[in-house]
Parts: sequence; structure tokens; C-alpha cells
Amino acid sequence: MIHMSYDWSLVIGSALLAVVICYCAFSLQQLIMKQIDIKSEKIVLCFAGMSFGLAVWSMHFVGMFACDLPENFSFNKGLTLYSYIIAAVASIFAVWLTTRSTLPFSRLILGSILMGIGISGMHYVGMAGLDIPNYHIRYDPLIVVFSVMIAICGSGLAFWLAFKYRENFKYQFFYKLAVAVMLALSIVGMHYSGMAATSFFPNDESFEHLNVHQTTESLLIFTIIFITTIILLGVFFVAILEIRLEERNKQLLKANKELKSLAMQDNLTKLPNRLFLNDYTDFLFSESILRERQVGLIYIDIDGLKAINDAFGHHVGDSLLINFSSRIYRILNDRQKLIRLGGDEFLLIVENSNKYELEQMAQKILDIANQGFEITEKSINITVSMGVVYYPNHGKNLQDLLINADLAMKTSKEQGRNTYSVFNSSTDQQITSKNQLKLMNDLYRAVDENQFTLFYQPKFDREYKVCGVESLIRWNHPTLGMLAPAMFIESAEQTGLIIRMGYWALEEACKQLQTWKSQGLDFSPLSVNLSVVQFEHKLLMQTLENLIEKYGIEEGNLVIEITESTAMHHIGTSIRVFEKLREIGVGLAIDDFGTGHSSFLYLKDLPVDELKIDKAFIRDLTVGSKEEIILESIIRLANRLGLIVTAEGVETPMQAEILKRLGCQQFQGYLLSMPLPVDRLEMAYSSQVEMHP
Repeated sequence: MIHMSYDWSLVIGSALLAVVICYCAFSLQQLIMKQIDIKSEKIVLCFAGMSFGLAVWSMHFVGMFACDLPENFSFNKGLTLYSYIIAAVASIFAVWLTTRSTLPFSRLILGSILMGIGISGMHYVGMAGLDIPNYHIRYDPLIVVFSVMIAICGSGLAFWLAFKYRENFKYQFFYKLAVAVMLALSIVGMHYSGMAATSFFPNDESFEHLNVHQTTESLLIFTIIFITTIILLGVFFVAILEIRLEERNKQLLKANKELKSLAMQDNLTKLPNRLFLNDYTDFLFSESILRERQVGLIYIDIDGLKAINDAFGHHVGDSLLINFSSRIYRILNDRQKLIRLGGDEFLLIVENSNKYELEQMAQKILDIANQGFEITEKSINITVSMGVVYYPNHGKNLQDLLINADLAMKTSKEQGRNTYSVFNSSTDQQITSKNQLKLMNDLYRAVDENQFTLFYQPKFDREYKVCGVESLIRWNHPTLGMLAPAMFIESAEQTGLIIRMGYWALEEACKQLQTWKSQGLDFSPLSVNLSVVQFEHKLLMQTLENLIEKYGIEEGNLVIEITESTAMHHIGTSIRVFEKLREIGVGLAIDDFGTGHSSFLYLKDLPVDELKIDKAFIRDLTVGSKEEIILESIIRLANRLGLIVTAEGVETPMQAEILKRLGCQQFQGYLLSMPLPVDRLEMAYSSQVEMHP
């Protein structure tokens, strides 16, 4: 048997040759990534593929000469040329696949397979062209498959490195060298594995069987290649996993981007919403300051949309909003952006605007609204009220601009609607409204942080002794100090915060009654005022029953006061609520009597205990005045109905004497006592209300 061996210098030379040619080919390939025209790109693409093919081909034949083959061997020129063409074509296609802007998992696998098959195909076609007289070639199928896998995995790993680090400009030389070495290893590994699978058998028995991997050197080379291949396979599969993870991350990023886009879009009109507005204006305002440009905002409110919804249904109202916003959108240019704030309110932002352009745009919107709309065979006519503001003249931030735009829009409504108004900071009414809006905004925090307290104003009998107290809520504002109810009750009702405030006041009053009882003081009955919103709230009765049980409130010690207008709002409902309150032992009083829908016809049906005459009748009360005549009639009739009459706003001794003469039983006002904190009330009147066993 003839022992075959390798020339180590040629083995190393073949590997180095593959590295050098791969490095040059890869450097050429990178030109495709740069800004070159399509024709040049195709030329470079072909040349890079042919260079990779040359690397494969050159290494193969140098490796063949490294093997100690018998004398008189030769190569078939046709098959030898064909082997190069296979390597070049596969390389061109593989390079094309891997030089696109993205490298998805499927493209990496396809490119790896093509390049691996090209390397393997070149090798085995080249081996087919090897002619050794009196010998023929046989292959071990398992090692052949193994050699092909080396070529595929090594190529895939090289392509992955080439794509992943192609923008790493800091270490370009080492990066290209690593890719070239990886690709060269796949070529070398495939070649010598393929040679290990090769056996040369004699055509007749006179010749010895040749096996190229019988020598110690051959076994050493095969072992090195095998270990290298295992490493390549492991790294390649890690690369595949990383690509899969990157693809999944890209999918997640895309999904998150879509979700963010949806979050910044109004579901109905598909316009940008408030969330988009905040990000957009942050950038826009910063840019306008740098470039000294003015940004215009038009606050648009559709008048009477609620009435349209009530009359025709919300689906008609929604269609109206869509059609209205679509008409405006069609007339916008790239400097104008329409945003839906919510409900019937829109905001048009005009970049780099001036007064003429903004007012012209506002007039166009008025014209659009006045054209009318045909929705589900219904003719809908609308008007819009608009407020115009400019950044930075009318506000340094988005919140101030929206507040001022809203104030200007309300001015348009007061002027008869269907018009626009430019914000004027010198208007007293706008200043007042702005302060009220800020106060309303502060009210939310006040409720959350419990910034309220109760004051108590005593009521006095005909002997001027305390016969009960009325609780009055006060707001201890952090910067404005103690605020009276007139400054915030209306805002609390508009926002719905009055419900939480009212229930808090009820519980504080009940808690105070319990405290006084434990201290041996009797300031009862204690009156608590309820607004119309809370009086009609569905949880009122349940809450009162729970508080009475929790704090042990005795019958008649708690009185609910409501205004005359509240009682008459829904008279049937009021009577039923009054009857339930009486059943649980809560007293009832009509406050501010005489200023609302005064009607003794209804009064006779209301199960009330006390009538409180409004201070408007007391203010100008003198002997013989018309006020005296009116009060005499009210007090006499109330007494005949069995009601306790309390006069509010008593400020002079003369008023008190006249009221006593007319038959008034109780008095309340600054003549006798102003509203006091609980500690001052107890200090001043505890001696009058001490309970004795």
C-alpha cells in the first residue's frame, strides 16, 4: 500500500491564499454598500462574486498540489473551468443576497446554502476532473455530507459577520480580516474534509489502493479541521439564534411603533390627538424661538353638538365630526396641522404664521361650517366658535395657550357664535375667566389633598342664645388663603367634584356632632348645605344612613339645607327624598327662601321643618318698608304651616327687633356672630350649650 501525505507549506499556503483573496473580494464587495449608480453596482457585484469564486478555486488547486499524489496525474481542462464557473455563479448570487439593506433569517440561510453548494460543487467537480492513470475515485458519503455542512455553516457565519458589523468604521481592517478568515476557514475545512472522504482504488489488482488520509499528517489535519468545524457549527447556530432574536425585536419595535402611532391618533377622525399635540408643540415651539417665527393656534368649537346628538343620535354626531374634520383637512398645506382635542373641539396649528393668514384661515373654517352637511338623508346645519392665539405672544407654553384660546372662543360664543375672536389679554372679563379656570384646575388637587375645612355659624333664638349651628365649607388654598364658597362652588358643580366635597362635608359634620357629644356640648341641630347635584345623587340616602349609624347621630340633630330652586327643580323627586330623610331622622330646611320659584302651593306639600328667609329681604329692612310688609306675610303664613322661620343676614339691632316683632323665631348674621372655626366657636359659646345630666 502506498502511504499518502501532505506538504505542510502548501497546506498553510493554500489557507493564506484563501484569506488574502477573500479579503480583497470582501473589500470590493463593500463598494456595493456605498452610493453608486445601479450599473456600477451590478459590475462590482459580479466582480466581487467572481473574486470569491477565484478564492475557492485557487485554494482547491493549491490544496490539491499539497497532497502527495502519484505521478502522471493530470486535470481535465473542461471540468476544471466548469468548477470555477460553479464557484463564481454561486458566489455572485450569494453576494447579491447578502448585500441588500436587510438580512432576514431566510435570506441568510439561502445565501449560506448557495455559497456552501458553490464551494462543494467546485471541489467535487474539480476532483472529477482529476485524472490518475489506473485509479478511480470513491467517496465516503458521510464525510461528504459533513464537508458540505462545513462549507454552508462557514459561509453563513461569514455573511452574518459581514452584515452585522458593516457599519463599524472604527476597526475596518480587523473586521474585514475576520470575515475573510471565516470564509477561508469554510473553504479550507470543506476541501480537506472532502479530501478525507476520498479514496483512490486501482482499476486492477496490480496497483495498490491509495487512501489520502492514512498518514499521521493526514489524521492531524483532519482532526484540526474537525474541531474547527464543530466550532464553526456552534458559532453559526448562535448567529442564527441572534438573527432570529433581532428579527423578533424588530417585529416588537414595529408593533410598539404602531401602537404608539395609534395612541397618538384619534379613533374617530384619525386625526392626531392630545398626546401627539404635547410632543409636537415641544419641538415646534423650540424651533420657532430659534428661528424667531410666530406659531398660530385656532381653537375650534362646534356649537350645539350635544343637541345634534340628542336629536339625531350619536352616530349622526360622529359622522358630522368626521365630515367636518375632512373638509378642513383638505384645505391644509404642509405648515398646517389639524388636531382633535376631544368631543366637539379641534385645534388648528399654523407654523410660521401671521395675523392675516390666521384670520383668513379662520374665515375659511367658518365658510366650511356654514355649507351644511347631509348625513343619513338628514340636513345638518352647524356653526362654530373659534379663539385665535399666537405663540409666544399669548402664552409661553401649551397649557397657557389653550387656556387663552378657550377664553377667546368663549368670547366668540358671547358675541352670538359663528365667529372668531383673537385673544386680548387686557380684557377684564378674560382675566377673570382665566383666573377662574386656574382656580378650577387647582380644585382637583384640593379635593385629592383635602384642603377644605368647615366653619360654623351659630343660629340664635329670640333671647339671643345659641340654638344650633350651620356648617359652611371653606377652601384653604395654598397661595390664595381661605376662600369662601362663592369662589369655588360653581366650579365644583361644573366638574362634578361637588359630590366628593359634599360627602366629605357631611361626614365631617357628623364626626363633629359625635365629638361635641363626647365633650358634653350640644350645638345641635347642625345644618349642612347640599347642592342640587348632590341632592339628586343616587347614593345620598345610603351615605346618610351609614353616617348616622357610624357616628350615632340622634334624631333631629342633623339638618339638611337645600335652596328653594333645588327643591323646586324636580318637585316630585324632592318630596320623595324629603320623606325618606324624615324617616331616618334628618331635619329639612329651605335655604334662601324668596329668591327662587317661591310657591306656598308647593311648600304645603314639602315635608320641611325650617324656612330660612334670604338676606336680600333683610338688607333694606326698616320700619314701614315694603320689605317689612312682605316679611310679615311670609313669617305669618310659615308659622301657620308649623315651620320654624330663620332670618339670614341680620346685621343691625333694628333689623333684629323688627323680625322679632313679626314673629321670626331664629336669627343668623354678623350682628350676632360670623362663621367661626370650631375652636373659636367652642371658646365663645360653650357655656351656653353645655349639656346637664
